[in-house]
Amino acid sequence: MGADRVRAASHQRTTPAFLPVIYYVSRLRLVSAEVGTSQENRGEGYGPLTAMISSMTGFGRGSAQVGAVTATVEMRSVNNRYLDVPVRLPRALSGHETNAQTLVKEAFDRGRIEVQVEVNRDAEDDLLIQVNAKAARAYGRLLADLREAAGIEEPVRLEHLIRYSEVFVTADEDPATKEQMWQAVEAALAKAIVQLRAMRSREGQALQIDLEAHMQAIEETLVRIEERAPNRIQESHTRLRERLEELLHDNRIDEDRLIQEIAILADKLDINEECVRLRSHLDLFREALESDEPVGRKLNFIVQEVHREVNTISSKAHDAHIAHLAVSMKEEVEKIREQIQNVE
Repeated sequence: MGADRVRAASHQRTTPAFLPVIYYVSRLRLVSAEVGTSQENRGEGYGPLTAMISSMTGFGRGSAQVGAVTATVEMRSVNNRYLDVPVRLPRALSGHETNAQTLVKEAFDRGRIEVQVEVNRDAEDDLLIQVNAKAARAYGRLLADLREAAGIEEPVRLEHLIRYSEVFVTADEDPATKEQMWQAVEAALAKAIVQLRAMRSREGQALQIDLEAHMQAIEETLVRIEERAPNRIQESHTRLRERLEELLHDNRIDEDRLIQEIAILADKLDINEECVRLRSHLDLFREALESDEPVGRKLNFIVQEVHREVNTISSKAHDAHIAHLAVSMKEEVEKIREQIQNVE
């Protein structure tokens, strides 16, 4: 089906009477495409929602019906260093836990994502228990053999068979019903994933705006430090000369020696390299924010480097004004460090 036909079909108001999994998977892909998704890095079905960062917190809910089975899936996501996907399924579908986890892991890279699955069956026309014909026949033959071996003339009756619980099974244990249940769960899970990813993306956009504001504040402070730095060295030169004159009480100052000491002092006070590296780290941070891949770990590493350079500038300042500006930058770095803990 062409892209136009898929889009047209997705906007129909009527819902198919039978909702196979392929219907919801195709909707998931269509929703991703409509918000500008690139699907190069997460597999065919679940590409990143945007080229911006994503948060690790969010909620998603999806429901689907297949035959007489209705499934509802709720997903809650919180911060985590790695990807952790605990899944709570009905007992009848416990064998599909790995399948459900795989679907979620194809769509996300980090966070603890709790998946709660509820399955209901419309039992208006069907009983919740069914006859296990195979077990009933087996018990019938066993009782007939026992009757013959014991020489009992009384025939085997229904009341004898129903004493054995194995001759009945719940509807959930029926293989056909189990398959319907899983199809409904898989479809509902796909819809919940779409909602969760959309919410994480929206929160990620808000995070990005906040992070960029803190980055801008650091850059503006860095400009003020760079403007102040040259004056600081000249002032240190003047203070050194005045101090020597006070100690010597005359003009017997070796100019060559003084120039050498000033050069050593200037080298110790020079923060140009730190400012250049800091600006480079800030540029790298911005590039990471625009990436369409999960960058939470990368951002955390870059912030560590930013913090190191700010600390070095502060320790080499020997100037009250620069020290005050460095403290301001540290405050912004700490705010960034706190925020990126929620970035996928």
